[in-house]
Amino acid sequence: MGLSQDIKRKTTELGFDLVGLTDASPIGAGQARILTEWLNSGFAGQMEYMRRNLSKRLNPAELLENAQSVIVVGLNYSPAKYVPKPVERTEPMGKVVAYAQYEDYHPFIKARLHQLVDFLNTIAGGVKFKVCVDSAPVAERALAVRAGLGFIGKNHMLINPKLGCRIFLGEIITDLKLQPDEPIPVDCSDCNKCLTACPTGALRPDGQFDAGRCINYLTIEYKGPMSREFTGKIGNGLFGCEECIRVCPYQQNAPTCANREFIFYPDRAELSLRRVLEMSPEFFNAEFADSVFKRLGLEGLQRNARICLDNISGRS
Repeated sequence: MGLSQDIKRKTTELGFDLVGLTDASPIGAGQARILTEWLNSGFAGQMEYMRRNLSKRLNPAELLENAQSVIVVGLNYSPAKYVPKPVERTEPMGKVVAYAQYEDYHPFIKARLHQLVDFLNTIAGGVKFKVCVDSAPVAERALAVRAGLGFIGKNHMLINPKLGCRIFLGEIITDLKLQPDEPIPVDCSDCNKCLTACPTGALRPDGQFDAGRCINYLTIEYKGPMSREFTGKIGNGLFGCEECIRVCPYQQNAPTCANREFIFYPDRAELSLRRVLEMSPEFFNAEFADSVFKRLGLEGLQRNARICLDNISGRS
């Protein structure tokens, strides 16, 4: 068995659903132009980190001396279909997107990528590497496409034909020279369901993505008071939005997350809005110590809860 096949076998053993290999050359000119134009158009909103280290984001080889290859992994996070029990609700609830119903994926994926590096050192020795899970300026979706994990859909997410849109990505940039995989010849064709479903028009007809209008961005990344143009469209979305995922045909028959080590909290699918408003910082930090809720913080979560309550009561 060759080195590339050994890597793929071990990656599967570590619980990842997808793995692909690509070289460490700069991302394609088309993807580089799309990213650059997106930033120049101001569609990144307050996400200033997207503008930093742009040359590194376009060229993974700048992140590691003598980089030759990138190992790209994917983890399916589709939760089991939730069927609510027929219990009458006596309090208003806020919806939480699927990925926030799991433990924080950053340390989970990073720990397993380091295990993969340990394996590489046992079979190749002295491997130089850089592990990336959102912590480094990497154009991960473009690399995932090049490594054959899927394609970038009109919802601007990586889509795998079998797993759908709910895929966490991680990368190892390494000085190992590995045989690259081929991209898959699939795309969205003439489907526009995600564009139609987007509540705020963040997915523009011209193919651009205006993050400043995206409910995911507004409820998670955006700091400060929210414009009334958007508050009413959030509904009871306490943390994020998945309308463009929900309607994607590739998501309809996607399997549920198979990794049983990746902790899932079904009770986080909905949270009591009044309970959120009553939380102390100490309780929030303890309750969500292992959650991506930490990125938003209690102040942001309570801002969202107030908006949801206004929408439910008709005050928006």
